[in-house]
Amino acid sequence: MKELGIDIETYSSADLPSCGVYKYVEAPDFTILLFAYSIDGGQVVCCDFASGEQLPDEVIAALRDPAVVKTAFNAAFERICISKYYGWPLMDPAQWRCTMVRAARMGLPLSLGQCGEVLRLADGKMKEGAALIRYFSCPTRKKDGTIIRHLPSDAPERWETFKAYNIRDVEVEQAVLAKVRRLEPADFDENLYTVDQLINDRGVMIDRQLVDNAARFDDEYKAQLLEEAKQLTGMENPNSPAQIKEYLRKVTGSSFASLNKKSLDDIEAQLKFWPKAKRVLSIRRELGKTSNKKYNAMQQCVCADGRIHGLLQFCGAARTGRWAGRLVQVQNLPQNHLVDLDYARSLVKAGYLDDLENNYDNPTQVLSELIRTAFVAKPGCTFHVCDFSAIEARVIAWLAGENWVLDVFRAGGDIYCATAGQMFNCVVEKHGQNAGLRQKGKIAVLALGYGGGVKALEAMGGSRMGLTEHEEKDITARWRAANPHIVKLWTTIEKAAIRAIRTGESITINRGIVVARRWGMLTITLPSGRTICYPRAIIGKELNDGWRGDHDVIEYEGLNQMTKKWEKIRTYGGKLTENVVQSIARDILGIVILRAHQAKLNTVFHIHDEIVVEAEPGQTLADVEALFSKPIEWCRDLPLKGAGYSTPYYLKD
Repeated sequence: MKELGIDIETYSSADLPSCGVYKYVEAPDFTILLFAYSIDGGQVVCCDFASGEQLPDEVIAALRDPAVVKTAFNAAFERICISKYYGWPLMDPAQWRCTMVRAARMGLPLSLGQCGEVLRLADGKMKEGAALIRYFSCPTRKKDGTIIRHLPSDAPERWETFKAYNIRDVEVEQAVLAKVRRLEPADFDENLYTVDQLINDRGVMIDRQLVDNAARFDDEYKAQLLEEAKQLTGMENPNSPAQIKEYLRKVTGSSFASLNKKSLDDIEAQLKFWPKAKRVLSIRRELGKTSNKKYNAMQQCVCADGRIHGLLQFCGAARTGRWAGRLVQVQNLPQNHLVDLDYARSLVKAGYLDDLENNYDNPTQVLSELIRTAFVAKPGCTFHVCDFSAIEARVIAWLAGENWVLDVFRAGGDIYCATAGQMFNCVVEKHGQNAGLRQKGKIAVLALGYGGGVKALEAMGGSRMGLTEHEEKDITARWRAANPHIVKLWTTIEKAAIRAIRTGESITINRGIVVARRWGMLTITLPSGRTICYPRAIIGKELNDGWRGDHDVIEYEGLNQMTKKWEKIRTYGGKLTENVVQSIARDILGIVILRAHQAKLNTVFHIHDEIVVEAEPGQTLADVEALFSKPIEWCRDLPLKGAGYSTPYYLKD
């Protein structure tokens, strides 16, 4: 036996989507119901654990044998559940290959059913599955509040269908695997998947007292706000946007189309002559803050060891292969700006809500800024937090050959000052000459690297900086003039992609990047050896483009990030450049994560271009920073630098 394909069906009273698999298996009633498997691609067998059947000895042996590769769609689920069921330590992820990850590497969906549909398999997932899982795998709450569990004997025919569903899932997984294994992953990326799983297994500790008090404070304070708003307005539900808009219309005589985040500041400025209405809007802003729900998420998924496991999804981001957040969503934690963060944290941890209200005008904002600090190093350890400085600006300059930018980084200069100096042909110093231009250099660096213009500057906060549309157009023109090689890169990638799709040629461009067409996909192989994919890529036609006129456009199939549906997506040189740059930045971080593992530095999670190490005594911040500055074989001339800080709890320094 060389390979064992697996799919299991389970039962637990814990809610899997909200608590994650590590907490799911801790429920006292957790069990495996069905275990379907295929040996070396052969006929699928279903073992009915719920009816007393047991796995053959050879399958049990294969599960423990490092020489036998175990495959599954979302293999982490099978690996953790099987380990728990048999009372084993967590099985070594190096022995597992995740078909979902392999599909993601090819730009395919992270859902088995959707993946089968996109690949147009003859036999996809059975549609009855969702209802069967609700019936057999989840507890049912009756109208009187009683919790019941359905057993095979409660519905024998449905149970037989459930077994057929379990078998079909392995068949679909095997069919998907046959398609996606055509793309052989880069060696470092397969190793990175293993280390990623070990990071999720390790988890990160939370300050449970802080979390519980913060969640309670948020509920109690928002209840107070809601009561105050009722008193001010006489409304039954002053948290309803429709009711608040009607209240504002009656008070001010003006109509407001939206109460979203972007419009609240403008509306509040118009209410200076209606202080009561302004207060109502302020309450609405505080009640609308959803980031504090992360405290509830922590409560739901923290495990018996006081740690949260499974925060990261490998290859969770389409196209780039970057990680996606799960459970608490560490990829979008609110920043902290409080100067007395430690004091605010001590008030919440001690349970002093009155003192928190007396010391801070906006307690919900304070609670939001404390979310990061809920992640703590275990006793005797400390966090070393380290990240790359301006990684995307470095990578795009390296790719394009924008040497003046690389020289600034090599000299340890301020890239925002240097960019403003290039744009406006003058000396710009952060706290000296022409210091006011630095912000224009900064927004240009952050917004304009991928073909964007006025809209990109607006999305980065141009209006809030006080920039006019005329100034934004001027900034765009000046930045492009200062970075001609980056501008040229957008065209180079787009032309190579169009040519590859049309002719099937493999075109080598900057830094050895290979643009090709394989299996009906546009593929871009990065300097690291990893390949990113665009399924079913074709050349379409863009008509009446006000900027470029009628022109060819690249179309491919993917998951639309707005609609969450699999559909045709258009892309262009600037967007392809963004994908490539972010993919390379991801691979660079991946190398650092592998180095940390080799150095026995325990990474507990990472965010964007930053890693958080739970350091044992004797492991220094300098040890972690050294991982970032050491050259990488395939980009030795890319100037990389990491800087960090040490802290007992996580924060944004």
